Amino acid sequence: MIQFDSIFLVDDDPINNLINKRLLGKVGIAENIYEFLEGSEALKNLELALTPHEVLIFLDINMPVMNGWEFLDAYMEKYPERKDKIVILSSSIDFQDRQKALEYEVVLGFLEKPLTMDKIHQQVTEFLEKGI
Repeated sequence: MIQFDSIFLVDDDPINNLINKRLLGKVGIAENIYEFLEGSEALKNLELALTPHEVLIFLDINMPVMNGWEFLDAYMEKYPERKDKIVILSSSIDFQDRQKALEYEVVLGFLEKPLTMDKIHQQVTEFLEKGI
């Protein structure tokens, strides 16, 4: 069922990353799962990801240093040719955040924390239905 070479977890909370890594590891949709506490580190590591291989990125919005929106802006500027998939994973329940996320073509989903197996399966099903 592996669909992605790698998953990037971009969240400033190491506990969230640990839990999410374990959950996603059980689903088996990627060979590698990497955790990043800062968006800038994830952006740097995308350079190492081979272009034909798509990365699935779970991105938190509210982070210090570089928040999720800043990450998305930098990603779009630096990697306009990449075909990665980004899912916002946030504690935000603000409708405006959901609307803003839709403005980014690369964002394919918006999930509320905490991540669960049901939410993962729902997102993967949506990817399959969209032919992603």
